[in-house]
Amino acid sequence: MRDLIIVGGGPAGLTAAIYAARAGLSVTVVERGFAGGQMAATTDIVNYPGFETIDGAELARRMEVHARGLGAEVLTGEVRALWLKPGALTVVTESELPARTLILAMGTRRRKLAVPGEERLTGRGVSYCAICDGAFFKDRDVAVVGGGDTALADAAYLAGVCRRVTLVHRRDAFRGGRRLEEILRRLPNVTLRLGQVVEEILGDKAVQAIRARDVKTQAAEALPVSAVFVAVGVVPDTALLRGSLPLDAEGRVEAPEDGSTQVPGVFVAGDLRQKPIYQIVTACADGAMAATAAARFLRG
Repeated sequence: MRDLIIVGGGPAGLTAAIYAARAGLSVTVVERGFAGGQMAATTDIVNYPGFETIDGAELARRMEVHARGLGAEVLTGEVRALWLKPGALTVVTESELPARTLILAMGTRRRKLAVPGEERLTGRGVSYCAICDGAFFKDRDVAVVGGGDTALADAAYLAGVCRRVTLVHRRDAFRGGRRLEEILRRLPNVTLRLGQVVEEILGDKAVQAIRARDVKTQAAEALPVSAVFVAVGVVPDTALLRGSLPLDAEGRVEAPEDGSTQVPGVFVAGDLRQKPIYQIVTACADGAMAATAAARFLRG
């Protein structure tokens, strides 16, 4: 039995692993994909202290190497269930992994558009990760949907890979950073469509077009594209926690600064914990606090 199992290998989970390993705990991190989570799928991170800019995948690699170097185990696997019973804490993947304490740091998942064609064509041109899938559409026309930092960064990245990028946003102004918007407006192969919504994704066996509607005039138009990259926000990955821990209206866990929950030995960290801002630096802080609290719990 491990002293601590951390569910989620993003910045919160990896920081928790570093602090817990330094405290002398036996630690296992379970991550469903690649270490770093959404951080690893970000091209340029410009607000992490100590780096004017750093590639997200590189920052994730450094965090993972740091955690492994201190003795933390990092496993890849899909968590199917969480048994949150005091004295019998278990993470269920392909097998049952018991632990003396748990830190839940599953983060968030990309929000979906919920329009016709999206589910059917996911993996066939509909993507939620530009860095992961952009290369498959080299020199082709693609669309990005969204208006925040992620959408703007995705569009800028894809502009260097694809022939033409159309960015569709339902509002009249972007919510993302001014710097990213200025970069996009200077790129000759990027078209900005503000005040429009995607109401359908068209295609038989693969994406062939999107149907965009102007929110003011209600005029609709089919735009030929080979891929649609959806970046319309995130939702907390807390489905496995419903009924076990208190969640707010958005589905995030309500917990104090140390991440402690109503279940003894269970802590939460990162973007699934309710807090004022959701950034890599606050996720790291959560991980450090939760790991320290878990070590204190184990020492009685």
